[in-house]
Amino acid sequence: LGRFGHVDIALPGGDDFGGRPIDMHLRGLEAMGAEFQASSGSVIGRCGRLRGADIEFDFPSVGATENILMAAVVADGVTTIRNAAREPEIVDLCAMLHQMGARINGAGTDVITVTGVEASVMQAVTHEVVTDRVQVATYMAAVAVCKGDAVIRRARLEHMGMLVERFTEMGVTVNEVDDGVRVSCHGPLSPVNVSTLPYPGFATDYKPLIVVMLAMSTGTGIVTENLYPGRFKYVEELRKLGTDIEIDGHHAIVRGVEHLHGAIVNAPDIRAGAALVVAGLAAQGITEIHDVHHIDRGYDDIVGRLSSLGASVSRIRR
Repeated sequence: LGRFGHVDIALPGGDDFGGRPIDMHLRGLEAMGAEFQASSGSVIGRCGRLRGADIEFDFPSVGATENILMAAVVADGVTTIRNAAREPEIVDLCAMLHQMGARINGAGTDVITVTGVEASVMQAVTHEVVTDRVQVATYMAAVAVCKGDAVIRRARLEHMGMLVERFTEMGVTVNEVDDGVRVSCHGPLSPVNVSTLPYPGFATDYKPLIVVMLAMSTGTGIVTENLYPGRFKYVEELRKLGTDIEIDGHHAIVRGVEHLHGAIVNAPDIRAGAALVVAGLAAQGITEIHDVHHIDRGYDDIVGRLSSLGASVSRIRR
């Protein structure tokens, strides 16, 4: 819309774990002068020159914050985004846009102000994106359930405060080292209770990993999903591995068991698929995971990286 004044884009897909409407994206852009209509599986948008607006989100959506940020950079006037997402990825995007010539204030807070510039002001830059903290969390969980000791390069603990707190409470040792994080766990995992919240709270993407860790703990932990109540579809797959998990509304009651056993399971989405991999590493016997295309969307080389840590993981091509 910002460059051409017109867009025709297919309705979004992605992981199926509950309603994730795009209404905040559309309402924000409409406030900036765009008009939208739905047409046979796509959204068509048109606008003249986008104009600045005061936009308040119902929820601190990462995607909506990113969308409005990028639109506001080349809009006329000032755009204020209230209840903006505060994730490190938002701060990183703002840093890159600033390098390119954008005028942005408030990145990392819940109010971001963008003063639009002419498109000709924006220049190409080279930017190294922030490390994927959910990938880091995945490898941390793998080390924990396998009672290992590993260094994860380029991990940034300042972006993972709530996760590190829960890991520490469970008995996992997490220390910052040069260019990364050292993770080790040699004793039993203690149970904790966890509730998902927008950043800086406990991320919903971490939740399947903590469920796996709780499934191997010495007691019972309760995981509460406040963002996507339907995001427990993977539990049925974890049960095939011998976990003891009860779903009660938007709560998962996870009772630790002595050991898991290998099974054939299906990855329903990116993070659940990664959690099944972590569970399979700790299980006795062989675990075979199908529908791994979901995992591939979020992990560029999960087999190679786990293998470098000593895991016995291979990809079967049929």
